[in-house]
Amino acid sequence: MAPTLEVGGDLAHNEGGARSPWPRWGAGQRTRVGIHHWEVSMGMFLKMAWRNLWRNWRRTVIAVIAISLGLAMLLFFDGIMGGSTQAMYGNLVKLQGGNIKIHAPGYKEKASRMPLLPLADAETVVQAALGQPDVVAASRRIVTGGMVGSRAGTFPLTIYGIEPELEAPVGLMAGKISAGRYLAAEDEDQVLIGQGLAEQLEVGVGDRVTLVGRATHEQMRRRTMTVVGIYDLGFAEMEKGMVYVSLAEAQALFDLRDSATEVVASLPTVGKEQPVIDALRAALPHYEVDSWITAEAAVQQTLGTKDQVMGLFGLVVLLVAGVGILNLMLMAVFERTREIGVLGAMGLKRRETMLLFLLEGLLIGVLGVLAGGALGGLIVGYFGRVGMYFGNFGDYSPMVALLGDRVYFEVGLVRLLGRCLTVLTIATLAALYPAWQASRQEPAEALHHV
Repeated sequence: MAPTLEVGGDLAHNEGGARSPWPRWGAGQRTRVGIHHWEVSMGMFLKMAWRNLWRNWRRTVIAVIAISLGLAMLLFFDGIMGGSTQAMYGNLVKLQGGNIKIHAPGYKEKASRMPLLPLADAETVVQAALGQPDVVAASRRIVTGGMVGSRAGTFPLTIYGIEPELEAPVGLMAGKISAGRYLAAEDEDQVLIGQGLAEQLEVGVGDRVTLVGRATHEQMRRRTMTVVGIYDLGFAEMEKGMVYVSLAEAQALFDLRDSATEVVASLPTVGKEQPVIDALRAALPHYEVDSWITAEAAVQQTLGTKDQVMGLFGLVVLLVAGVGILNLMLMAVFERTREIGVLGAMGLKRRETMLLFLLEGLLIGVLGVLAGGALGGLIVGYFGRVGMYFGNFGDYSPMVALLGDRVYFEVGLVRLLGRCLTVLTIATLAALYPAWQASRQEPAEALHHV
């Protein structure tokens, strides 16, 4: 004779008087369950799984805390990486003059030599860039290699001829002046240098230096200039490699008259360049249009390294959380061996036993994701407003020097949802093996388990 479930209290009782975890279907009803005729809705399984979680609430709370802390750590690290990416690369874009660079045909092949290839119509290029709705500024530049010297010696560097009034609002240098002043459009025979270079040349504001650069016909042009200002990026090696003069001065020095060798366009944020690049390539088919990322090999390498570090860290956190859930679910299976036997004797099929334990793992994962998402969101939101102080790490690398002393956390919605879904999947998969173990137990053996 198959077991009988008595309905009328919180828990059903079988004929032997043992309490069963199965909820009753309705008052005054008796349900006879045959071993091959057990039919329970998914809602009933969810209700049973939820009740089972809180029968040992300490174990459940430990599992939820493990998952939530793991997710919060991931979001915390994502916030740091997202904020530092925007800070470093945002400042690098400002240092380069803009997110997008436009050159004459053939420039890319000779880019390492910084050739003086003048744009056929730089003003038309500027207007085409400004015609894009996402472009907030565009200006002309002259960039070439050269040397600067003083009584302390002569050193190689890159010479930038810029339009100061256009680059000041979107550039980096205007806000990094430590002595003297920023450049002006009408400046002649005046140069802006870095703090590291000033120390190397042993000069200050008002001192004279000799600037040597290559003109359009490969001949070297030399001019004595006055240091009008000194900028400080916090990284001496970077500061030693760049000097700035007005575009008009560079045109006269390098025999370019009213020409320029590149046009730079600035966007409000970093990472949205490709649609603008595609539009500019269509509008300027006879020019080379590139992103700031492709213009700097070091940037591509840094981006790749960052992604690898982030991926490795995330994998470690997920593995730790997964192992913790696996251990807790295995303990639950071991502790509930007799219960599993009772369920099997009452007619619960193996696949239904497996489903029950999988649902318990899923519910634990949902609780952990909700708690971890809320905790991680609060952390990211707080540091997104006030920032996290990192001090000055500029002595370590040029990229870190561009980070600044404070990072404002940033995590996109897609990243947040992806992290939550990944952690939930890991939690469910961690319950798969324990659920399979539970489904394999024979009712007769499980009932005699002590």
